[in-house]
Amino acid sequence: MPSNKSVSDAPIVQFTNCRILRSHQLQREDLWVREGKILNPEKLFFDEKGSADIQLDCKDSIIAPGFIDVQINGGFGVDFSLATDDFKSGIDLVSQKILSHGVTSFCPTLVTSPPAVYHQVLPQISIRNGGAHGAGILGAHLEGPFISNEKKGAHPEHCLRTFEAGAFQDLLATYGSLDCVRIVTLAPEMKRSSEVIRELTKRGICVSLGHSVANLSQAEEAVQHGATFITHLFNAMLPFHHRDPGIVGLLTSDKIPAGRRVFYGMISDGIHTNPAALRIAHRAHPKGLVLVTDAIAGMGLAPGRHTLGQQVVEIDGLNTYIAGTKTLSGSVATMDTCVRHFQEATGCSVETALEAASLHPAQLLGIEHKKGTLNYDSDADFLMLNDGLYVQATYIAGEEVWRQDVLSM
Repeated sequence: MPSNKSVSDAPIVQFTNCRILRSHQLQREDLWVREGKILNPEKLFFDEKGSADIQLDCKDSIIAPGFIDVQINGGFGVDFSLATDDFKSGIDLVSQKILSHGVTSFCPTLVTSPPAVYHQVLPQISIRNGGAHGAGILGAHLEGPFISNEKKGAHPEHCLRTFEAGAFQDLLATYGSLDCVRIVTLAPEMKRSSEVIRELTKRGICVSLGHSVANLSQAEEAVQHGATFITHLFNAMLPFHHRDPGIVGLLTSDKIPAGRRVFYGMISDGIHTNPAALRIAHRAHPKGLVLVTDAIAGMGLAPGRHTLGQQVVEIDGLNTYIAGTKTLSGSVATMDTCVRHFQEATGCSVETALEAASLHPAQLLGIEHKKGTLNYDSDADFLMLNDGLYVQATYIAGEEVWRQDVLSM
């Protein structure tokens, strides 16, 4: 059947012999792609009288939306919290390398830093589409410095700040610009945090609660003012207590505004969260779980000493500590590893594990109409995986940007 090119001259690619993750189910159908978008084959057949120009046999692979990492501090020797002359080449390197781990979009994350670092680094982060050059950049995630001293974790104490003097103006002065900022993590118990949360939300910036000693009512108030995310649940917050469950209590709170969903990040690396805690969170609020790597510069490198912003960290196996202490400082796990560990630890379905790294982060950022799904007209950012959830190939805008070397499989 000849193609009808009245709509577009672009080639139509048909991916066959695959199981597509669509509508929360793996479905045995073909995937059709044109001009970087997922195509509705019914419209193609009946409206355009068209057919595929290229057919690709996927050999029974799973096809899932590309992973979205909303908290990644660096990797492969690059630290996003260091103001260097070659910062742009560093971010390019990370965006290229994470393609092999299935990440097609990400939020470069800066930990608590002096204002000078934000002023130098943030203008060098630009929101951009992914492609053969690397994963797309959705905007920066600024984790701190408006966080609790008591729950600072690996964040340097001398750089912590409060809102008490000028509230939102203090935040603007610290960061310099919010042009490329997508997420801000702050401690909601801080004085004047409510007005800051409202201002950030008004600008379309996602507010995340973390590194905090907030009780449940303070956390609920923050959500009522617009906060929608929790930074690495269980880590750097008050532990769950039955009389006041703290931020963790948001997972089952009845004070969440109607129509609002609270999402929460989890570092599913087998180190930061015990599998039992992972299961508790997932069973309490499955639709809010967002897998994050919280990866640091040492991801992809040999054990030893590396940096995380202003701190020196030490990698010992999968453990990363502030040098000379037992304070955890980020992760060296890759996103595909986190997905596999999450599925194994919780016993959840393959679909659920994949959506925690794709659909849920897209919903958190309000981009699920184009990312995180394989719905018709969404961006053709997707992965081919085997049944063990190992990435075999990564596609962005319908173009193959990485493929597993057969010899190394």
